[in-house]
This record gives sequence, structure tokens and C-alpha cells, in this order.
Amino acid sequence: APVSVDETLSDLLSEFSLAQNYPNPFNPSTTIQFGLPKSMYVKGVIYDIIGREIETIMDGEMTAGDHSVVWDATDVLSGIYFFRIQAGDHTSVIKMVLLK
Repeated sequence: APVSVDETLSDLLSEFSLAQNYPNPFNPSTTIQFGLPKSMYVKGVIYDIIGREIETIMDGEMTAGDHSVVWDATDVLSGIYFFRIQAGDHTSVIKMVLLK
């Protein structure tokens, strides 16, 4: 029987993944890539170095597969920021450096 797209995706992507943003350091925007093994609720939040919430850049149901989101930090000061993604039971964090 032919393989459906969904079966192929789940074979290729058996678990959640989060890649380091690029470029990093960046100015003024950076791309964050992540992969989901199945459709799930995803929340992505940017925090500053002392843990203050700067911006929520994703909040909702997303489909299985590879995704990317761009954070435009034009109105944000230079510094170190953290992106935290929650996807189902998974939470991951990456450190990002904004240099202006």
C-alpha cells in the first residue's frame, strides 16, 4: 500500500526538536526552527536575561512537521534573550544574542 504523507512525517520526526536560532548573534530579526512529531498545542515565549517575558511569538495548535518562526526584535534593546517553547509535554530553551 502507498505510504501516506502523515505516516512519512511521523517516521521521519519521532520526537520534538528545537534548533539554535540563526543568525545568532542577530540584528534585528532571527529565525527559530522546530519540529513536531504530531499536531499539538505550542507556545513560544521570548524572555530577557532576568526572566521577564518580552513577547509571545506562538500560541496555538500546530501541525506535525518542521516549522520556523521569525522574531523581529527591532523594538528591543541589545542583550541576551531566551526562547522557551512548550509543545505538549516538551519544554526546550535556547539562548539568543541581539547585537545592535
